[in-house]
Amino acid sequence: MHSVLRQSARSVIAIALVALFLVPNLIAQTHVVSPAELQQQVLTASQQRQHNIKTLENFLSTPLAEKAMKSGKVNPQQVRTAVSTLSDQDLAQLSARAQNAQADFAAGNLTDRDLILIILGIAVLVLIIVAVR
Repeated sequence: MHSVLRQSARSVIAIALVALFLVPNLIAQTHVVSPAELQQQVLTASQQRQHNIKTLENFLSTPLAEKAMKSGKVNPQQVRTAVSTLSDQDLAQLSARAQNAQADFAAGNLTDRDLILIILGIAVLVLIIVAVR
């Protein structure tokens, strides 16, 4: 009788320990994202990507950019086509660089020559990133 009581106590303790460790893990893992939240996140990411593509395309389609790419023997159409194939991260980084360059140029912090070098750098980076994939 004494061993049956011990066996029952061990079983109860084992079940209690299992419940103690499993229940918090199950509760912590039940983060449910609603379809509306998921749709909003996808929409936001898509809008950000489109904004970055537009920013980079606008920067690379200026007359100065066209001239810079042609003088550097870089095909402007190939660069503009490659922009849409960039990853979101690469696109965001290059778009930010283009915005900074435009702002610096507008503020007079960059000369035409500086801007041309930046344009060529961005164009070559776009082509390299696409070629590596």
